[in-house]
Amino acid sequence: MTARIRLAAALALSASATACASYRAPPRDLSQLNHIVVIYLENRSFDNMYGEFPGADGLQQAANAPKQVDSTGKPYVYLPQPAGAPFPIADKLPNAPFNIDRYLASSQRTRDLVHRFYQEQAQIDGGKMDKFAAVSDAKGFVMGYYHTSGILLSTEAKRYTLADRFFHAAFGGSFLNHIFMISAAAPTFLNAPEIMVAKLDATGNLATDGAVSPDGFVVNTAFSVNGPRPAFAAAGTLVPSQTMPTIGDRLSAKGISWAWYAGGWNDAVGGRPDSSFQYHHQPFVYFANYADGTAARAAHLKDETDFIAAAHAGTLPAVSFVKPLGTNNEHPGYADIVTGEKHVEQLLDAVRTGPNWKDAVVIITYDENGGFWDHVGPPIVDRWGPGSRVPSIIISPFARRGFVDHTTYDTMSILALIEKRFGLKPLGTRDAAANPLENAFDFNQPH
Repeated sequence: MTARIRLAAALALSASATACASYRAPPRDLSQLNHIVVIYLENRSFDNMYGEFPGADGLQQAANAPKQVDSTGKPYVYLPQPAGAPFPIADKLPNAPFNIDRYLASSQRTRDLVHRFYQEQAQIDGGKMDKFAAVSDAKGFVMGYYHTSGILLSTEAKRYTLADRFFHAAFGGSFLNHIFMISAAAPTFLNAPEIMVAKLDATGNLATDGAVSPDGFVVNTAFSVNGPRPAFAAAGTLVPSQTMPTIGDRLSAKGISWAWYAGGWNDAVGGRPDSSFQYHHQPFVYFANYADGTAARAAHLKDETDFIAAAHAGTLPAVSFVKPLGTNNEHPGYADIVTGEKHVEQLLDAVRTGPNWKDAVVIITYDENGGFWDHVGPPIVDRWGPGSRVPSIIISPFARRGFVDHTTYDTMSILALIEKRFGLKPLGTRDAAANPLENAFDFNQPH
């Protein structure tokens, strides 16, 4: 080999080494996720739907849970039955979970159950979970569950990751939990009419219920001064525009795309709302930055049909919140499980067959337990919650396959995931301390 050839070979080797040294393998972490989709359903506890899921902390583990007790603390012999119960009054049900499928199929609607801020705290009873029947207008129906094998989305849970320690953010109903979902805080109404304000006795127990706490926080359903809102909402009871930061504000400040997609949104803002459209399920409406006529409202509050179109076209934003119309959200009273789950499968299929699937995650969760019993007491964090366990499924090419995740999460974990993935400042103490769902992913597994 001549000196010239040896020099050329040495230079080539040096250049190759330099190129290898400068190469960095792509990160195998949350930065792989470029599209986060949250499908937000309604009012189911974990044991109500997934109590029989293999490997999960469910009804088998609940065998030794405390029995339901009456207002004096005495255990019931049989579950108390409400008027118009969804099961035959002749049946004396033992004080234990019972199978709803024996009386009503999951394709049928059941009665609604009380699910409010002060009542859920009483039901949880310091973690004993033993006063659900005593504090509910649905009485013993709170103990009902469905066979998990008949739940359509349980097939998705078996393929991907099911979280069995996922708690809803705040005690009570949909309104407060939706506000927490986007702001990690409770809304305020400091000069609320007296008729809206709850009254507590000297021991701090509820004496008279209301939408607003004695210190001015809105804890139960109320409607916004901004539209859309129901025609019956009296002007003096409308919640003033909130100004605390939201996850939308954080995303917009960094130029990251996002949208809240609601079923029936276009019809509602057009003055022809579907009879099942739920105004208090639209949390951004309550905030000044998304008030009527604002540019941010037009840019970020959209109809669910826009989500489906974006998923098919591969133009999903970085973060999507999807809120199905009432008839599709599984809420007891006005919706059934089968209709809702078929609708969710349509949403899932739109993502999975679209160009964005390769770097997406779809999180299916429920806003709250809807008054249904669950045997696992929630962790104690602050005066707002978290509340009871709800089902949550993490679906992604990066989700761990066939995995039951026993990590403790709550709704704030979704905010924490978004914040960590996109480098956002937390909205408050709750999302700052939440686990960002990282244990649900394996970024090194084959797609």
